[in-house]
Amino acid sequence: MWQSEHVAGELKRLYPHCEVSILGITTRGDQIVDRPLAQIGGKGLFVKELEAALEDGRADIAVHSAKDVPMRLPEIFCLAAISAREDPRDCFVSNLSASLEALPSRSIVGTSSLRREAQLRERHPGLQVKPLRGNLDTRLAKLDREEFQAVVLAAAGLKRLGLAARIRAMLEPEQSLPAPGQGALVIECRADRGELRQRLAPLGDSDTTACVRAERALSRALSGDCQLPLAAYAVTSGAQIRLRGLVAMPDGSRVVRADLSGPIAAPEELGEMIAAKLRALGADAILASLS
Repeated sequence: MWQSEHVAGELKRLYPHCEVSILGITTRGDQIVDRPLAQIGGKGLFVKELEAALEDGRADIAVHSAKDVPMRLPEIFCLAAISAREDPRDCFVSNLSASLEALPSRSIVGTSSLRREAQLRERHPGLQVKPLRGNLDTRLAKLDREEFQAVVLAAAGLKRLGLAARIRAMLEPEQSLPAPGQGALVIECRADRGELRQRLAPLGDSDTTACVRAERALSRALSGDCQLPLAAYAVTSGAQIRLRGLVAMPDGSRVVRADLSGPIAAPEELGEMIAAKLRALGADAILASLS
């Protein structure tokens, strides 16, 4: 809802006479919080109901976290704009310790992500990593009830909701490589709405768009979704874009990484190159074991 209100505000700023109303929809991804996403269908659970509203005309646009959008969209839909990125990093939240390294052995760390779980298990084998789903209030409440000694979350969500004070430490990409699209918002609409797409275009940010396109291309080339511990993170520098990728076993026993740079004008090609490099380094064997 914060994301939708934010985009509505941006639309009103761009088009002062435009009337914007919000159609609240609770998705299956929001409803089913007692099981990991990998067990109930992956990323699409957060967008299907919204796309149904686009298809039947109840809504003109849908606002998503970029990391929740499946890598392959039905042909009738498109991503009309990718807005400037909030902090893309993961963060450490705890009432007990100031960092992952300071947690006592066997401490329970909660996360909703196989990607985070694999990297936690690789770097901190003495900790217990357990699934934690639900909205931010739910996750923080479980932490405060001492069901978990710490949780790892996306920093962007905490910052957007005014909860940045709960962050004890930021996890740099070297510690926890982010998910494709993490921290960015995307605006989806029907592909045949040409005039609407033109009006939405100014909400996009060119650097963020290039980064997210590269990250999504990498994930798409490896059939990435919530059921695969996969990370992809890109940054721009002038006319260049640097992309880092990672594929792992969920238990962290095997992790392959790759890092390449290329022209910002060809982000998808860079994503595909990183995917090929990861496969050559052993990602194929990991993917085969998880299929």
